[in-house]
Amino acid sequence: MEPAEMNTIPNGKGHEAGEESNATAIKSQADDAAQELVPNSTENASTARSPGNVEANLVESSEFLNADDKKTPRFTDFEGKTSFGMSVFNLGNAIMGSGILGLAYAMANTGIVLFVILLTLVALLSAYSIHLLLKSSGIVGIRAYEQLGFRAFGTPGKMAAGIAITLQNIGAMSSYLYIVKYEFPLVIQAFLKVDNPSGEWYFNGNYLVVIVSCTVILPLALMKQLGYLGYTSGFSLSCMVFFLIAVIYKKFQVKCPFEDFSHNRTVLGFNTSVAADPGGVEITPEGDPACTPRLFNLNSQTAYTVPILAFAFVCHPEVLPIYTELRNPTKTKMQHVSNISIGVMYVMYFLAALFGYLTFIDKVEAELLHTYSRIDPYDTLILCVRLAVLTAVTLTVPIVLFPVRRAIQQLFFPNKTFWWPRHIAIAVTLLTLINLLVIFAPNILGIFGVIGATSAPCLIFIFPAVFYIRIVPKEEEPMRSTPKIIATCFALLGVLFMIMSLSFIIIDWTSGSSKASSGH
Repeated sequence: MEPAEMNTIPNGKGHEAGEESNATAIKSQADDAAQELVPNSTENASTARSPGNVEANLVESSEFLNADDKKTPRFTDFEGKTSFGMSVFNLGNAIMGSGILGLAYAMANTGIVLFVILLTLVALLSAYSIHLLLKSSGIVGIRAYEQLGFRAFGTPGKMAAGIAITLQNIGAMSSYLYIVKYEFPLVIQAFLKVDNPSGEWYFNGNYLVVIVSCTVILPLALMKQLGYLGYTSGFSLSCMVFFLIAVIYKKFQVKCPFEDFSHNRTVLGFNTSVAADPGGVEITPEGDPACTPRLFNLNSQTAYTVPILAFAFVCHPEVLPIYTELRNPTKTKMQHVSNISIGVMYVMYFLAALFGYLTFIDKVEAELLHTYSRIDPYDTLILCVRLAVLTAVTLTVPIVLFPVRRAIQQLFFPNKTFWWPRHIAIAVTLLTLINLLVIFAPNILGIFGVIGATSAPCLIFIFPAVFYIRIVPKEEEPMRSTPKIIATCFALLGVLFMIMSLSFIIIDWTSGSSKASSGH
């Protein structure tokens, strides 16, 4: 085996010619201690050494932990340089999607207390899922989702993980650019106060999505390492903090109940009981039941909020790439990164949902910002917030693209070192494909809804659990041990969420409505 071929990881860097001796030393260490990696699995050891299983041997030699089970693992696949704070920004940005705009609607259909209970459970489950991924990664010394699948189930496991990540993240990127396509022209029209555009190019969403992709997304997606995006991730999260502050401020400005802007202009001069107010229109007494928030609320839409919340913390395809580039990586350190990111997003989700719900109560729409626009479509603050949300969504696309490129490299170029032309070509091809889908096949988002309902439960619940069960040695944790029983229940929970999501999507298609959606 050539030294250059041995030290290969996607999204990483190969050894230079002067480092061949170090690479050889790493390989010899891996070969000497291969049986210590999974002490209970003679099958794995013999499989890794068989001449017909070159890929498994490559993984062990390139991503070996230079430690036994009792010591702190030390990865040799990549020397990370990303700081703790930048890693938190990147993972937080990966979690934060457009789904935050629909959480107030979810709270309206569950009530405040039930929403808090569900959101807390989902946050804890997401943290536990990341714990399973990190523990499996630490045992075998692999920080690639696809290679964990290979170690657990061979090539089928690797293919399943790679395809799930690719489809899930392409669907997410398509939905983000779909938002840019339809929201950006409306924001420009509102800023310019143009009600009926006459065909100007800057009101055409197709042109705008291509311009945004070429000038903002592509340069960021061409970065060699994910850690470089920490600054843009921090700015993206700042935009969402601005959104949150505006939602809280509007709660104390908008009167309940409100009247639509178009209706206000018609009725205001004829109904003496209507009093104009800078923050909205107050037409009924404050004691109106429509303005009373509910602690618990069960209706026909409550069940639809479960999948929305279940996928609110989707970041699992990005966890291991961020772990790969973390400086001085340990499982505990990466778990802290994950916990802080999930904790911050939990607070932002709760506050955005709470104050958005308290502002509009039962009149809140599935897309919160559209509800504000019904009061005054030319509200400068809300226009700035919409622009900030568009910026945040745009800056999330490069973060989501990295795991897709990594999965493609794992599936099709597993034995290759980093090469700029291939790195660039994959990014350009992905962005071109996504732009074509958004421009010429917007209805494809319905298909991606089905894909998301299938791949998201796999990536969040099922794969981390079954990989953990297969990878953790039976001598360390028997199948009937408490951790593995919990992991089994966790996988079954993922199957339940998948069935629920697919069922709601099928119901929506047959009824012609669109109530079920992804949390991202």
